Amino acid sequence: MEEMVEQVELLLEKQDDTQLQEYLNNLNISDVEELIGELPEHGPKFIETLSLNRSVNVFRILEFPVQERIIKKLSAQTLEDLINELPPDDRTALFSELHGDAVQKLIQKLSRENREEALKLLGYEEESVGRLMTPDYIAVKRTWDVSRVLSHIRRYGKNSETIDVIYVIDEHGVLLDDIRIREILLVKPETKVSELMDGRLISLSASDPQEEAINIFRMNNRTALPVVDNSDVLLGIVTVDDILWIANEEYTEDIQKIGGTEALDEPYLDINLFKLVKKRVGWLIILFLGEMLTATAMGYFGDEISKVVVLAYFIPLIISSGGNSGSQASTLIIQAMALGEVTITDWWRVMRRELLSGLMLGVCLGVIGFLRIAAWSMFSTIYGPHWMLVGFTVGASLIGIVLWGSLSGSMLPLLLKRLGADPATSSAPFVATLVDVTGLIIYFTIAVIFMHGILL
Repeated sequence: MEEMVEQVELLLEKQDDTQLQEYLNNLNISDVEELIGELPEHGPKFIETLSLNRSVNVFRILEFPVQERIIKKLSAQTLEDLINELPPDDRTALFSELHGDAVQKLIQKLSRENREEALKLLGYEEESVGRLMTPDYIAVKRTWDVSRVLSHIRRYGKNSETIDVIYVIDEHGVLLDDIRIREILLVKPETKVSELMDGRLISLSASDPQEEAINIFRMNNRTALPVVDNSDVLLGIVTVDDILWIANEEYTEDIQKIGGTEALDEPYLDINLFKLVKKRVGWLIILFLGEMLTATAMGYFGDEISKVVVLAYFIPLIISSGGNSGSQASTLIIQAMALGEVTITDWWRVMRRELLSGLMLGVCLGVIGFLRIAAWSMFSTIYGPHWMLVGFTVGASLIGIVLWGSLSGSMLPLLLKRLGADPATSSAPFVATLVDVTGLIIYFTIAVIFMHGILL
């Protein structure tokens, strides 16, 4: 990459646009994307210099903030050509991210046919499959023979998003089946399309949420899936590259939410500082107010702490163990839900597993905690003559708190999903805060039970 950057900088310095164009056109589009990342101020120049087809292919794989910066600096003619040549699904994705006035200006640059297409796609819900689909596909009739299908592909295939799959429709446009291109290529020219149909059709609805489309692609080995309306009329197709893009965005958003912040919607280094603070401060305030309940809980057990000061030594240990187990459980369940491995109806199975695993994890930590106190008591009197009682209190508390952390961390995402909220918002910090407060109550309650009449 360094060598590429040096070569391009030399050509830019010489202002040799002809050689620059030749050099860029010979690179992979991924290399040009990296060059734009390394030399962002020259991004518009690269797009202007590339041939139209290659500039479109480079532009469509750029992150939105980079796309936005580039279109602001392109010449009017290049921008018009670029927007009109973008595949419908990529164009819709770009328009969905831009502000309304910018979208309006760009729509005016579209040809009449592209404008009607763009407005139609933008009419679907923002997170629906309809926003992802492209109307560029190959459709044939069941009565055609393979010879006619191949002629149709040669005539219209160039403008299709993919020709890996051919779609069979009736005279009303209703989707009947899909056929892989290899099946068409390997039979005799006089073979009828109806003879190749097997009825194993998988389709998406234009109103389906994009998350559902991701799961369907994940479960089926397809490069593209057809999109239909409520009457099963074929509207378009969704290709796997768009699904991978959306899946990456969904994954990024979930990770950010799990970390206790709102989704940034922009690369970290590109987002405005005040906007970044705004995205983070809400959750921090909520978590801070939640942690204040920890002080309330400790104040409630103030007498016990004053009588048995040694109990205070283990508060950080108790709090962190419960929070860690809760964070582990919530992260595992959120990921399983995102992959479709766990649904709301599986709540009892999840609870049973977390009861057993939480109990075993708690026993492991409880035994280690007890042994730690026993080992220290062999060489020190820090825990006093009743060190064994202290050890049993800490050990039993760890079992209860880790068990509670595992249960709350696993059940909270399912509860939020049941209420219609985003499970990712049951972030690790949120679960940790919840378990911190309840963990102290469990700890001191067990201490009162174990030490009543002896130390308390």
